[in-house]
Amino acid sequence: MERIAVYGTGTIGSCEATLITGHGIPCVVIGHSEQGLERCRRTIAENWDDLIRQGLAEEKNKRAAMKLLTISSDPAELKGCTFVFEAVAEDLAVKKSVYEKILQHADDSVIIASCTSSINLPDLLKTTDRPEQLLIAHPFQPVHMLPLVEVVRHEGNPDEVIARTLSLLKLLHRETVLLKKSVPGMIVNRLAQALFRESIDLIEQGVTTAEDIDLAVKYAVGMRYASIGLLEYFDAVGFELEKAIAENVYPDLCNTKGIQKTVLDGIAAGETGQKAGRGLFDWSEKDADDFRIRKQSPYFDGVRKWTMPE
Repeated sequence: MERIAVYGTGTIGSCEATLITGHGIPCVVIGHSEQGLERCRRTIAENWDDLIRQGLAEEKNKRAAMKLLTISSDPAELKGCTFVFEAVAEDLAVKKSVYEKILQHADDSVIIASCTSSINLPDLLKTTDRPEQLLIAHPFQPVHMLPLVEVVRHEGNPDEVIARTLSLLKLLHRETVLLKKSVPGMIVNRLAQALFRESIDLIEQGVTTAEDIDLAVKYAVGMRYASIGLLEYFDAVGFELEKAIAENVYPDLCNTKGIQKTVLDGIAAGETGQKAGRGLFDWSEKDADDFRIRKQSPYFDGVRKWTMPE
């Protein structure tokens, strides 16, 4: 059994720790400030409270899981850890410092799995003198519930490192896709950026609204591809018809390489999304608790697979 740690006390790190302890596995969480440590503990407790409210866990599971946590600002707590999820800021200098601390204190065999969503693996590899022990394991929020993890390996990773990583993720009931080559955005964020760009373009052209785009995604795009897959659908339609559709649509698709006006104007006005209270939507008109539960609800069944501590 791997001895697991999480380096980082933000949302991703807190949810990784929720997932790990939710499977009855002890977890060390390392942060750098007392405020961050307290926020992490509070977030993990809130995650459990949400699960309890949905009937997916009981108070005894929460109490047992919280006892499996070690939350500290002292990297020496990593002693003996063989697998560390790195979930710190998307800053190479910060990650370099963290990797040095992990390699100094953890077990010599430690695997470092970066949760980065935007930094290319070749750039990460330059930050450590033991690149063979580093790879990417990119999760998706809410990390403790959404089951997919994108694993990115490189030629220097021994097969044992990949096998251990995939074995641990399987134990945590994660579905994995393995990328043999690093590309910006990996798979999911590349697809998401294409959708975001086209959506913003449709709004800017006056074709439709943010509300109707979300309805189209929730009741067609999301439902369709969740059941049979994007490329299974492509094959089912057939190359001939898809070619005809592409000839009509491709020339009119948004292909800008720059950041769109809606985003730049929103940043300039301080209307940057949910945290600011307004972005594409007026968040003062939305129920925050309802949104948080809707964000998690597709993944409730997956939680029932956990072997929770008691």
